[in-house]
Amino acid sequence: MTMEKEITFSFNGKQYKGIAGHTIAAALFANGIRAIRKCEVTGEMRGVYCGIGHCYECRATINDVRNIRTCLTCLEDNMIIISESNLTIGEMQDES
Repeated sequence: MTMEKEITFSFNGKQYKGIAGHTIAAALFANGIRAIRKCEVTGEMRGVYCGIGHCYECRATINDVRNIRTCLTCLEDNMIIISESNLTIGEMQDES
């Protein structure tokens, strides 16, 4: 049996808890965050769509590196995750 290690990360300046090794997208979803960014063209909320890295809908800035796919990137302790479009708390919890 594997022990899951709880770690801390931030998303848009707010601290959250997650499980080390889970994807960033899974950690955000587990914390009630559904929208990760806004579409550059329409302004619609975007989040995880395909979950396998093909659609690029879940990208965010991770530790100052832009356009990282959160569905493919594993969560690490003290990661700093920023939405590509500075979402509000209400927008982050909306279904995308």
